[in-house]
Amino acid sequence: MTPEPAAAATRRIATTDDLEVSAYLEIAKEDRAEPVAAAQELPPAHPETVLVIDFGSQYSHLIARRVRECHVYCEIIPHDTPWETVAPLNPRGVILSGGPASVYEEGAPLAPAWVFDRRLPVLGICYGMQALAHQLGGSVVAGAKREYGHAVLHRNSIESPLFDGLPPTLPVWMSHGDRIAQPPPGFHALAYTENSPIAVMGNDQGVIGLQFHPEVVHTPQGTLLLQNFLYRICGCQGRWTPGNVIAESVARIQATVGDGSVICALSGGVDSAVTAALIHKAIGDRLTCIFVNNGLLRREEPERVLKTLAQHLGVKVVYVEAEDRFLARLRGVTDPEEKRKGIGEEFIRLFEEEARKLERVDFLAQGTLYPDVIESQESSVSAKIKTHHNVGGLPKNMSLRLVEPLRYLFKDEVREIGRALGLPDEMVYRQPFPGPGLAIRIIGEVTREKLKVLRGCDWIVMDEIRAAGLYQELWQSFAVLTDTRSVGVMGDFRTYGHVVAIRAVTSEDAMTADWARLPYEVLGRISSRIINEVPSVNRVVYDVTSKPPGTIEWE
Repeated sequence: MTPEPAAAATRRIATTDDLEVSAYLEIAKEDRAEPVAAAQELPPAHPETVLVIDFGSQYSHLIARRVRECHVYCEIIPHDTPWETVAPLNPRGVILSGGPASVYEEGAPLAPAWVFDRRLPVLGICYGMQALAHQLGGSVVAGAKREYGHAVLHRNSIESPLFDGLPPTLPVWMSHGDRIAQPPPGFHALAYTENSPIAVMGNDQGVIGLQFHPEVVHTPQGTLLLQNFLYRICGCQGRWTPGNVIAESVARIQATVGDGSVICALSGGVDSAVTAALIHKAIGDRLTCIFVNNGLLRREEPERVLKTLAQHLGVKVVYVEAEDRFLARLRGVTDPEEKRKGIGEEFIRLFEEEARKLERVDFLAQGTLYPDVIESQESSVSAKIKTHHNVGGLPKNMSLRLVEPLRYLFKDEVREIGRALGLPDEMVYRQPFPGPGLAIRIIGEVTREKLKVLRGCDWIVMDEIRAAGLYQELWQSFAVLTDTRSVGVMGDFRTYGHVVAIRAVTSEDAMTADWARLPYEVLGRISSRIINEVPSVNRVVYDVTSKPPGTIEWE
């Protein structure tokens, strides 16, 4: 495809179940309509909700995942969130996360007063337990001996529904320096370890503190502990299932959109595909999907995506060729945050322009996920990791209101919903591809030449990963074009070429990740092919950094 100037982007509207892929690439003109009202977000609403109050723990997101794995809806909120914000959720219980602070430090974060005023069941984990003790009249002191890693928990004689179905002793994972010296009035010591005389405490009102972390895999029976808290103490019934999520999402979309129309940013990945499927189920033909070729996609990506959409989604799709427009926006930009924000704003402006060409559009749908939201936020106890183009990268003066039915879901939950909606495996299990595309896999300024080099490298990586049968075992696998050049020898001649990094990770939700131990023969084939098949590359390296401390993407 030959890119058109930004002012004359290629556009075609059709129905994916009755046109060949080539038809999407034709040019069509539409009448313009007036712009619509200001932006808004789709609020969540669920019959069972448990809140995780974040004190800055690296495990807060993992707590939320474990709760949802127990089929109970869960959200992470900052520790200073007012009751008015969470009241519509009608929470059944609260979990206080761990955190790096000590409760006796000046300015240490504490649980909001409404947690206790509302007499909700509470589970305090590590620092959360110490905050409970401190706020309710107990005593917290610096431990004479810190406790990190494995420990053995011994139950006391006092019975608690928290331990239903669990043995008298169980292995747990500790990570703390402070400890409880005296529990608050009305609390009992329910269990201990060698270094923590009060490793679990609780009262008769369903307020419990754990000095260890039940959410990590190193506490093997931690999930049963959480289930007991959720089901036996909070009274939850486990209604967070794909079928219920679909029904609730459809109802929320219908209530939010009313008789309005929606355009959906469609990339071909599972997030946008599930978003489109949910909205189409809710409002039918009042949904129009827009697929933008921003010039930052992988080799043959537009053709493959449109073919898959044509076979499996019966929705209207507008194809827009906008490579020149996005590359012009990125000219001279080297800062990763500026790349993301520039791409995010350009997407929105393009969608607004396309909306004006349709008869009427009120809403823009995006496949934003919960990890995008978490990483784009910052508070007094947790730092913003990076601005995701579809969250913090959005312009403030949007003319379309947002519909984001997946905003509070993790990737594996989205995949479950996709399967329940009948989407094909090639969509559901497609490895994540970042919204900013190859722009954040090119270190430094993005140019056509660099994109050509990176596409060639990426093609080889994916080809070899698939050939080795590793594609679905990996969360992501890709190539990065670094801003480093190195000296090499090729055919008895000195070269000074690009250094390409290979990145492959395993993960459950992208919040944490480990570098994949790829077989040496696979790495060898990838390296050999890149050096031989991609001109200007003379060195290939493998990234063995986990997340944290690194992120999955390099930018």
